[in-house]
Amino acid sequence: MSLRSPLGKVRGLGSAKEGVAHWWAQRMTAVALVPLVIWFVASVCAMVGSDIGAVREWIGTPLVSILLVLFVIATFHHAQLGLQVVLEDYVHTEWLKIASIALVKFAAIALAVAAIFSIVKIALR
Repeated sequence: MSLRSPLGKVRGLGSAKEGVAHWWAQRMTAVALVPLVIWFVASVCAMVGSDIGAVREWIGTPLVSILLVLFVIATFHHAQLGLQVVLEDYVHTEWLKIASIALVKFAAIALAVAAIFSIVKIALR
């Protein structure tokens, strides 16, 4: 039995500093996505009515393929970080929370790898 209050038990321990990296990563991916989304939407709108050959040629351009890969990485990482926060806040069963977060991370990685593989395959044709 302790005579210390709950506040006395935690005073001086400081924060776990676990959430700062997560918060920072989410903000940085959001900042990176602003110009990437504007570029992507403008590029797709400019190609309305183009045939598949023109789209393949566009993706084959080195700068475009690099920007597309960066867009995919930033999008899936940002989405995974956001879904993790939602799961941590609203799923209260511990094993389900951990399983859901692991599933979201795995799905984000798998989908990002598939998208990047597709970009590289088209770009190298």
